[in-house]
Amino acid sequence: MTSRSKGFDFTSAMRLVCADISRRLPELSHIDMNRVAVGLCQTRNQAMYGVFATLTPLRFAGGEVERTVRGRVHRIQPLVDSMGQEYLYLLNFYLPRFLNLPLEEKLSTIVHELWHIGPQFDGDLRRHEGRCYAHGSSQRKYDALMDRMTRKWLASDPPGHLYEFLECQFQELHAEHGGIRGQRWPAPKMVPA
Repeated sequence: MTSRSKGFDFTSAMRLVCADISRRLPELSHIDMNRVAVGLCQTRNQAMYGVFATLTPLRFAGGEVERTVRGRVHRIQPLVDSMGQEYLYLLNFYLPRFLNLPLEEKLSTIVHELWHIGPQFDGDLRRHEGRCYAHGSSQRKYDALMDRMTRKWLASDPPGHLYEFLECQFQELHAEHGGIRGQRWPAPKMVPA
């Protein structure tokens, strides 16, 4: 058995959790997880400060495929699935940091990142009024909304087996399955069109 096939498939399990959340929460029903690449990134250390997850849009504002920068037309380097279909978003989780959060914080982090997906599902972010377009004028209000949506999802009685792996911290999950594996994606870059 090769090391690539050994261990817990984290990104496949996260894709199923994200799909269930987007199905059960009307606020996220516009999301098609088949068009969202899910990946994992390795953090440099075990510290609990820093990034837990990120959502990268793979289109420009308004879902535009190309944008002119300093007189040159650019596009974002595409990410494609095994069938050649382009993804519209890249959702990355940073391990071990993400897995070392308490369960409700993990779930709230997932909802937080999914909420960034624009309501048009066109590869652009959800944009709020003002200069803080990603989270709106109050980070505290944004976080409270994510916590409410997380509790709403849990109250919808999702199958426990779907997210039970999130009850484990990194070392526990690693020890139980002999490793943790998953899809890793290159950071998308702007390239000349």
